[in-house]
Amino acid sequence: MSTKDYMEKDYYAALGVAKDADAGAIKKAYRKLARELHPDKNPGNAESEARFKEVSEAYDILSDPGTRKEYDEARTLFAGGGFRPGGAGGGYGGGSPLDMTDLFGAGGGLGDLFTDLFGNSATTGAGGGAGPVRGQDVSAEIGLDFTDAVHGVTLPLKLSSPGICHTCRGNGARPGTQPRRCPTCGGTGSVSRNQGAFGFSEPCRDCRGTGQIIDDPCPECAGTGSTVQTRTITVRVPSGVRDGAKLRIAGKGTPGRRGAPAGDLFVTVRVRSHPLFSRENDDLLLTVPVSFAEATLGTTLRVPTLDGAVSLKVAAGTPTGQTLRVRGRGVRTGKRAGDLLVRVEVAVPRHISGDAREALAKFAAASDADPRPQITAALDRVGPGGEHGSTS
Repeated sequence: MSTKDYMEKDYYAALGVAKDADAGAIKKAYRKLARELHPDKNPGNAESEARFKEVSEAYDILSDPGTRKEYDEARTLFAGGGFRPGGAGGGYGGGSPLDMTDLFGAGGGLGDLFTDLFGNSATTGAGGGAGPVRGQDVSAEIGLDFTDAVHGVTLPLKLSSPGICHTCRGNGARPGTQPRRCPTCGGTGSVSRNQGAFGFSEPCRDCRGTGQIIDDPCPECAGTGSTVQTRTITVRVPSGVRDGAKLRIAGKGTPGRRGAPAGDLFVTVRVRSHPLFSRENDDLLLTVPVSFAEATLGTTLRVPTLDGAVSLKVAAGTPTGQTLRVRGRGVRTGKRAGDLLVRVEVAVPRHISGDAREALAKFAAASDADPRPQITAALDRVGPGGEHGSTS
């Protein structure tokens, strides 16, 4: 099979999914077709066996984000007429003559594209596609109480993701049997084809680039070597983590293939709100109501923090909206701790007793302070008269 033929194969159509299908839809379609077309269910049916190979090949390409991206880009390149060997005038894209140095040379272009698609000795072994493949990264989300996010916490996280099949231990063959080396590619996973003056290395069609032939696939994983498994891991959330932060846990993604390392786990943190406190950078914000008498005469308040209580002195004459600072009682990130910012808010009662009303009236009569000096000065300039307003 030539490289151009490979690029023209529609793996999305083979699995019956749309080109923008997510990883879950691709996996679901593959598992359904693999069960229907498995050789054990269709003994002696050459057509089903061919379709089984086609579906497996499609899944190998589309299940890996890296190879899927390269496959999509390469198909777009060919479909858009970017590669036209020969044709009218032998041109490239209908324009100037094709420069083979630019296309396949050291400067990049399709030469790099084919190298990335089909592997090289540095990443996949001498034969290309049979080399190790790193496991995929996995994403998860956890919800934390406000206090746990500030102090840090260690908690269990349950994940459902692909893992090594316990029945065949990852080799894809039925227990008691073993995969054999592919006779077509000699176990390298790739074959070389010549087209005129050029040679191409492409995945072996018989082993789908794995370098191995599985004559009797594992009934549990249908020869893939992996199954969806539920596992519980321990996640340590550091103190001071913010809402929306992402934690990376190395090696806790899906297992790698053919001895490659596992992918990583990325955990997004969602922090729930607190009934009293809010947060601004590393400072904690708290609003504390005080009475008119406390704000006027001054007082000492006991206010809560996330790890105890502190005494806070409110000076006489403190206005509503004044912010008082308690150093070092905010959020600790590393060696530095933020502050607790306490906003004083004078509480005005809606209902008061007769004695309180009488005392307040005496206070108003005895007080000679004008709370609105600028307004009073403006009214003096306007003089008596004017329109009467109303409040609704």
